[in-house]
Parts: sequence; C-alpha cells; structure tokens
Amino acid sequence: MDQDAEWLEADGLGGFASGTVGGVRTRRYHALLLVAAEPPAGRVVLVNGCDAWVSAGGRTFALSSQLYMPGVVEPDGREHLEDFAAEPWPRWTWNLAGMRVVQEVFVPRGLPLVALSWRMLEGPKEAKLVVRPFLSGRDCHGLHHENTAFRFVPERQGARRIWRPYPGLPGIAMVANGAYEHDPLWYRGFLYEQERARGLDAVEDLASPGTLRWDLARGEAIWIVAAEGTELPGSSPAACMGICRGDEERRRRRFASPLRRAADAYLARRGPGLTVVAGYPWFADRGRDTFVALRGLALATGRRAEALAVLLTWAAAVSEGLVPSHFADRDAVPERDSVDGSLWYAAAAGELLAGAGAEVAAGERRRLAQAVEAVLDAYARGTRHGIHADSDGLLAAGEAGSRLTWMDAAVDGRAVTPRVGKPVEVQALWINGLAVGAALAGEPGRWRTLLEQASASFAARFWNEAAGCLYDVVDVDHHSGAVDPTLRANQIFAVGGLPRMLLPAERARRVVDTVEARLWTPLGLRSLAPGEPGYHPRCAGDPRARAGAYHQGTVWPWLAGPFVEAWVRVRGGTREARREARERFLAPLLDRLDGYGLGHLPEIADGDLPHTPRGCPFQAWSMGELLRLDLEVLAEER
Repeated sequence: MDQDAEWLEADGLGGFASGTVGGVRTRRYHALLLVAAEPPAGRVVLVNGCDAWVSAGGRTFALSSQLYMPGVVEPDGREHLEDFAAEPWPRWTWNLAGMRVVQEVFVPRGLPLVALSWRMLEGPKEAKLVVRPFLSGRDCHGLHHENTAFRFVPERQGARRIWRPYPGLPGIAMVANGAYEHDPLWYRGFLYEQERARGLDAVEDLASPGTLRWDLARGEAIWIVAAEGTELPGSSPAACMGICRGDEERRRRRFASPLRRAADAYLARRGPGLTVVAGYPWFADRGRDTFVALRGLALATGRRAEALAVLLTWAAAVSEGLVPSHFADRDAVPERDSVDGSLWYAAAAGELLAGAGAEVAAGERRRLAQAVEAVLDAYARGTRHGIHADSDGLLAAGEAGSRLTWMDAAVDGRAVTPRVGKPVEVQALWINGLAVGAALAGEPGRWRTLLEQASASFAARFWNEAAGCLYDVVDVDHHSGAVDPTLRANQIFAVGGLPRMLLPAERARRVVDTVEARLWTPLGLRSLAPGEPGYHPRCAGDPRARAGAYHQGTVWPWLAGPFVEAWVRVRGGTREARREARERFLAPLLDRLDGYGLGHLPEIADGDLPHTPRGCPFQAWSMGELLRLDLEVLAEER
C-alpha cells in the first residue's frame, strides 16, 4: 500500500475532496471540502481536513496524520492503518491494539458536500471518537495564515452549524450526530511536501473552531459538511447519510467498470451546460484538453448526450474561429491563444455527428455544424495570431513570441518550444477538420478542394527521408523551405489518433517504428527523443525548471492513444494486432492505475527510468485516451 498515493472524490461541479492514503496532506489542494463557487471555477477550500483520535481502555490512538514544520509528523495514524480501499469510495481500516475502526469518505454527485463516517467493527463496549476540523476559506491555489479576521463562532440553524470565515466566500454548513464543543485554536505550520518539491510556498496555518465527540460503541459516527445553501436530504444526520450513501452506491454501481466511473469525475457543470475538468487538483476546463478527452470519456463510453452537451456549451464560445483556451472567472474575457484547440473541437464534433443518428436533433446538429464551419472559415481566411491557410493549403500559425500549440510552456515569458510556422500535428488536425467540414457542409465542394491541396502538400513537404519520419515543423518562423527535424511525438497524429491517414503505408510504418524505438515508454510517448538537443530526463524542481522540461522529453500518457492506434493501423488493424497491442501497450498503462492518482492516469511522467509520475495525478485526456484505447481502438470486436 503506497501511503503517498492520492484519492479523489469529485462532485460534478468542479469541486472535490482529495488526500493521500496515509492521511498526510501533501498538497495545498488536499481538502475535505473544496467547492467551485462558479462551477467549475471559482474554487475555494473550506474544510482542509481534521484530526481524529479514538480513546478506549485508558489509551488514545490517532487515526489522522499531520506534517508540520520542519518535518514532524504529529499525530501519526499511519502506524495503525491496516487496510485501505478506493472502491466504491475511500475507506480506511485501523487496528488499534485489537479494536478495529473503519472510516469512509464520499462526495455525492451534484452536491458541494462531503460525508464522513466512522464505525467500530470490533472492540470494547466504550470507545470515544474525537474529531477536530481544520478550516480556512481561501482560494484553492493560495495558502492560509493566522489572522484576526477569521470568524470562529458558528451560527445555529436548527441542527446545523454555519461558519462564515470571511465575507464573500461560501459559508460552511455542518451537521453531525455527535456533540460539538466550541474550543477555537490556530494550528500553525502545516507543511505540504509536494508543494515544497515543486519550488512553491508550502506552509500554512489553519483555524480549528472546536471538537466533535461520539461514543463509537453506540453506533456510527456521522459528520457531514457542505457549502452553505446546500439542501441536505433527510431530517437528521443519520437520515441524510443514509439517503446520500444509498443514492451514491446505486449511481456508482451503474457504471460497467471502475475505469468508466473514474471518467465520470471529469464531466462537470458549466452554467446550464456541461464541460470537462482538465485535471485535478489544479486545472479547470481548458479547450484543447476538453475535446481530446471527450472522445474517450463520453463518446467511447456511449455517453453521447453528455458529449453533445459539452460541445454545445463550447460552441457558444467560438469567436473569430477560436475556442477559449480556458474560460475566465466571472466577467473576464476568455483567453484564445491556441491554434489546435478549435481543430480538436472539429474532430470531436465530427466524431459525434458521424456516429449519431436521431440522438442529435436537427437544431443541435446545425449548431455544431455552424461552429465547425466558423472555425474552418476563419482559419482559411485568416484570424488572430497569424493563423491562416497558406498558398500550399497548409495551415500557418504563430507570431514572434507566440506559443499556440499544445507545447505551450514558457520560461520568463519566452516560449520553450515556439514552433512558429506549420507544425505537423496542426496540419493533421487541419486536414481532418477539412474532411469534417466537407462531410457537414451543404455544399461538399466548399472544403473539398482545400482538403485535397493540403493533403498533397503534406505528403510532399513533411517527409524526412534521412530520418525515416516526419519533420516537426516546416516553413519554420514562416521562412519558406526551413524545416525542424527534431524528433518529437507530434508526428504520430499523421498516422494515428485522427480518422485520416496522411501517409502511404510504407512511410506510415517507418514513422511508427521510429516513434516506438525513440519515444515510447510504458506510460506513453516522450515529447522529445533522448539525445536531441534540450532533452530533459526529469520534469522536476521549481516552476522554471519544470516549464523548461515540460515538453522537452517529459512523457505524456495521452499520447499513448494516437500511438497505439497508429501501431495497430500499420499492421492492418487485425484482431491479432489489437490483441498484441493490448498486452504490449495497454496492460502497462492499466498497471499504473494503482499508484499516484488511484484509479486514474497522471498528466505526465519523467522521460528517463523509472518514469516517475508527475503533474496532475488525475488528468482528463490521459484517462480519455486510455478509455478510447480500451473500448474502441483495441476492442475485440469492431
């Protein structure tokens, strides 16, 4: 049992509860109640965690574990931890000198609420449980420090107690079947190891208003906390727990597998519609991530209604052919600084419409087709950031200092991999987008000529015979004929991950063989081949160091999807090839679900062995491509 592995309970609104198996909070984002004030954004931490002890027979045992400066764990409940289970939700079992206690934590879908319970499985006739909550009321990306403004005194509303730590933030509503004793204290110097390892501020203070007490020998201890205004079902804490637990158990049982249920964590409300949370704990919804992930999270799993809702939400945000890179909080203007995000939108919309019949009403189909048309038309004519169809039919993009592709890291404001010109994966997306446009257009010839021209230009201009693969960028910095031969993963989209193959069979096989030999790892593709100038074996250290390594050798699990699809394609797509790929490539990915982010795949991993997972422990497009591989690309019957 990896006690540093992390668990996640998402609420479908952008909020969540999360922590580690061992109980030590290692990130500023680890919390019991982290809610999205403006779903799925505006995230604030309300309840960071708690201390818990059980007393019996004159002895006291800690269930919780806290790390304080300068590196002291106190208390340390890990020594008593007997078992942990992640399904159907996090459950810990402690053995306290023969007395066994189980704790459960779950978040019901659609409510900014977390339910906790403790039960004694076996033990004495008298056992006291004491829980001391830790509160803050801060932005999820910030840290909290002792101050005189924090409001410790709760308001009573029937059985509820309501804390309003600071003006302008959601209040904290609590119900419990135990006795509350007001005893305000500041707990100082919590240390978050993951934040310190990332070169960030890592110490905070938390407020504790008092304690809750139960006699575990008399039955289950129940503690429920929620954002103020949340309707709690039932007339008592026990009734509320029973309803929430029963409803959530039934909901989770409806998923065909834990993998499909894990995918559900990323679908979240945005206004009246739906969106995709790019990754927990720190990302909200982002354009390109949404549409890459959607094909696996929703289309491969048969959730077409949800996929449609997401695409319609984002269709309304298309401006000058560009979808937002990510939405801004409140009334700020969303950023639109991506060339590929809009093309990924076209790919996802095209896949949905190609496989949907009467499921998509005529009006909805028209809105999606209009959004795709708006993207293609703006790109063909020319739009922001130098994006335009060039005379050869290929898509040129970028200006000095811009970073428009998914390789968008910057150090001190300067792009690490600017890729100005005609990047290879952008051409694959452009050509596939033109094919979608031709299929959806009332006049198929509207995009057919440009599609044929771009396809011919791609085949003629991107092949690098000496290396047996594709150039990463042609017309670099808009200099005609200048090429970038750097061996990167982006070329895989010319042969996998999208419907159209852009190369003849022999060249496609050489690309796949080269990518497999130089870029493949058990967690996905490296973003840059070892031995290339600028290769970084590890993505670690402070923000500058990590940004410099982010796309310079770091492994990206989401790229496993297009690679494995290409690998199967160049072998004829046979059942034998799919079976071999499942064992050779998919099995190692599935093995990684038991560590780092439990039940999920991470955002990134180190380029060199042992390929340590890093970044977000729970990443939408990593999971989306895993599901697409499992349920579509490598399906036994296709």
